[in-house]
Amino acid sequence: MIIFPAIDIKDGNCVRLKQGKFEDMDVYFDNPVEVAKTWEAKGAEFIHIVDLDGAKDGKSKNFEIISEIARTVNIPIQVGGGIRTREAVQTLLDAGVNRVILGTAAVNEKELLKSLVDEYGKQIVVSIDAKDGIVAIDGWVNLSSLNSVDFVKELEEIGVQTIVYTDIAKDGMMEGPNFEIYRELMEKNSIDIIASGGVSTLEDVAKLSEMDMYGAIIGKALYIENIKLEDALEV
Repeated sequence: MIIFPAIDIKDGNCVRLKQGKFEDMDVYFDNPVEVAKTWEAKGAEFIHIVDLDGAKDGKSKNFEIISEIARTVNIPIQVGGGIRTREAVQTLLDAGVNRVILGTAAVNEKELLKSLVDEYGKQIVVSIDAKDGIVAIDGWVNLSSLNSVDFVKELEEIGVQTIVYTDIAKDGMMEGPNFEIYRELMEKNSIDIIASGGVSTLEDVAKLSEMDMYGAIIGKALYIENIKLEDALEV
């Protein structure tokens, strides 16, 4: 299982939100590039980056920082947050980003998603952010009409190979992931699933690994040192 340290960027800072609420934000570092270098030095094999300004406003304020991370580290990075056009995808890939994560665009622009998957294959990842089983969009501010389990099946039919699945209620709360939804998704689909939200102990990491999850994103638990990255990589 791949461990993805998370770097969430807001106004150029490395931050964490609770349940996606911008009013409930902790700032951890003012230099996301240095954070990325730290995770690489500690053994990370992939980094997960979210442009929170992009997710909220639909356009990136942090592209220069993201492109600098891509130039600076020698491990792959995946980036999400407000990526809603073909041009935005191409710009990130040209900057050295290895995978681009679509959220709102995957819900609202199915034809765009299909054409991007046809063109870029596994470099296109879809983020499913669910609240009580319903897919949230627009930086988690609004709810769509989509059932998250049904949506995963639809994405698999389109050809998406990897998803990031976040249970919003668990995100940043340090209460453990929603193991039940991951079990259900694994039983019903063959798509690669990256677990996100609530991973707070080494026991959580071990349980996800035992379930044969493709990956797990760890955010707050790393920043408050509930989990040491080196230990998580050894699970």
